[in-house]
This record gives sequence, structure tokens and C-alpha cells, in this order.
Amino acid sequence: MQVFANIGTVPVRKATKTTGKTYYEFRICESQRGSDSDPCWYTVRVMKDADLGLVKGDFVKVTGKLKTDFYLSREGKPTGTLLILAFEAAKIAKQPAPAAEAGPAAA
Repeated sequence: MQVFANIGTVPVRKATKTTGKTYYEFRICESQRGSDSDPCWYTVRVMKDADLGLVKGDFVKVTGKLKTDFYLSREGKPTGTLLILAFEAAKIAKQPAPAAEAGPAAA
């Protein structure tokens, strides 16, 4: 699965409980162009120890495996989230605006 979206939370470094391996986790929001009243949110886990260099608000391309993660909420109700086990999460650089044509040279 491949998703192009904005990072909605600060990426946090965590460790697995069983092996202690570290990973980064954050939420992304994918929406359609224009006004989208029902965007799709995903939790992303990038299983890499190296700093990703990503911050909240970055536009990213995430590639990985989509899973559903079911758990009990704080109120004890069953709930779930869409989880992407990512092997790639890269910031997409926005194209710079074309430079305005230089006016006549100053004399």
C-alpha cells in the first residue's frame, strides 16, 4: 500500500515490549483535493531506528502493509485503527515556485 498524506502528530520513537527494537510511530491524514469532510486517518509504524527527519505537517509518501489494529478503549469498548507497517516514509518536497523573470537591469 502506498499513501500520500500529511503528518498529523509528532513522530515518536518507541520500543517493542518483546524484543526492545525501536521504531517510530505517528498519525497521517489522507484527504481528497479541496474540502474533504471525511478524511482517512492511519497510524504509521516505521520499523527503523534511524531518525526519519519528519515533523508534524510534512507531506509524506508512506509505503508498507495495511493492517487493522483492534484494542479496548479507555472506556473498555472495543475499537480499532488502520495501521500501516511501513518500510518507507519519505518527505515529499514541494516544487519551488518558479522565479519571477528579472526586470530590466538597474543602471
